[in-house]
Amino acid sequence: MKFFIAQLATETNTFAATPTGWQGFEEQGLYRGDASRLAPTGTGAYLHAIRSMIEADGHEVAEGLCALAEPSGRTVRAVYESLRDQLLEDLRTALPVDAVLLLLHGAMVAEGYDDCEGDLLSRIRDIVGPDVPVGAELDLHCHFTERMRASADLIIAFKEYPHTDGTARARELYRLLVDRHNGRIRPVTAVHDCRMVGLWHTTREPMAGFVRRMQSFEGRDGVLSVSLGHGFPWGDVPESGAKLWVITDGDPTQAQALADRLGHEFWALREQTGGNTLPLDEALDQALAQPGLVVLADVADNPGGGAPGDSSFILRRVLERGIGQVALGAFWDLGAIHLCREAGVGALIDLRVGGKCGPSSGEPVDLRVTVRAIVENHSQSAVVVGDRAPLGTAVWVEAPNGVHLVLASVRGQVFSPEAFTGLGLRLEDMKLVVVKSTQHFHTEFAPISQAVLYAATPGAIAPDFAAIPYRVRNLNYWPRVADPRADRG
Repeated sequence: MKFFIAQLATETNTFAATPTGWQGFEEQGLYRGDASRLAPTGTGAYLHAIRSMIEADGHEVAEGLCALAEPSGRTVRAVYESLRDQLLEDLRTALPVDAVLLLLHGAMVAEGYDDCEGDLLSRIRDIVGPDVPVGAELDLHCHFTERMRASADLIIAFKEYPHTDGTARARELYRLLVDRHNGRIRPVTAVHDCRMVGLWHTTREPMAGFVRRMQSFEGRDGVLSVSLGHGFPWGDVPESGAKLWVITDGDPTQAQALADRLGHEFWALREQTGGNTLPLDEALDQALAQPGLVVLADVADNPGGGAPGDSSFILRRVLERGIGQVALGAFWDLGAIHLCREAGVGALIDLRVGGKCGPSSGEPVDLRVTVRAIVENHSQSAVVVGDRAPLGTAVWVEAPNGVHLVLASVRGQVFSPEAFTGLGLRLEDMKLVVVKSTQHFHTEFAPISQAVLYAATPGAIAPDFAAIPYRVRNLNYWPRVADPRADRG
């Protein structure tokens, strides 16, 4: 078999003012046919894993575009169209192929395109025709659309949040594409719209059990795959929200029945799966009451959801309360980084930090700090994106009372302790570490912490799902409506 593989992915916060342009893709990774070889432990990690699977079975690989960008606002139309057309041209050049395997996100929105993945998949289908299997792996925070479903034979989403199962899901997709090509299966997909908007962590019950529940059906009685797309709450597009889909071997009735059954089970868990954020002062009180290190998530300023990464709300409250032995990061503040670089390591300077990107970031904080470290081309381990994630030029500064800040020139969420320790900052000396992330930090921070807490603060992606100011999405969803399914009878 000859496989065409490629990747085009970003997650779009349609409420974010900052557009996603060429720089966003160039910072995270833009490769034209060679990502799996040139960046096997970075941007191209998943493509490298897929190439290895395919070649281990003696099949041929034709690799196309690989383009990733940190979540932000809508992708600039010309940028999306250029990347899309490059990927399509790569496919045409590779023809004939026996299967297409794509790594997408599922919540990419561009100017003029509410459903970039559906647009791309439909164009791919037009090129390869009806008989060539087309498959896509999606991020769990996807908008699963009818156009996607109609254009692909197989679409499989991550099951875990944090997304620790990307390679496992890619292997599952690859095996099913081989079976589809060889005529062993005839995949059909049915979808259940859960009419829910939220964030659901799979590291704790009952969601951990629900993941096991989905997996228990796979591989038996004709069920090929079960996916729950959680949706991306800050994507204001017509088909956003949580959806559960089932792929069976040629039985659409069975697929729909199981999708509805599991969708209803997920609905029944709704009151047990959310509400884990705490008011900021309560979160700080709980953290200080613990005997060991506590990790506090600044969920409303997570760059991984399109937030700027320069919110000052938690920093300001920490200073007001006189809390010491605290590390916070990573702040996206290019001006502050420039001043620190000019001053040099060891310098004592006045620095204005954060609060620069708009009202959702709060007000800037003025501090007298000591520049403790500057690292060029800093990075951190990041299992959920493959292996490593760039932070660019990173700076560690220390303010009075043992308040430590990490600044980074590449906007991105904190995935691992390396974001701090790679600068020489010892987390074992801290009482509290505040990470600008929602959940992807959990995999690597939980083992070193006494407790993990989540703060409810203002910010670009504050998790008040009933009050998100949608203008496009239908407002008949939980938790805005107590029972949005009532009209189903």
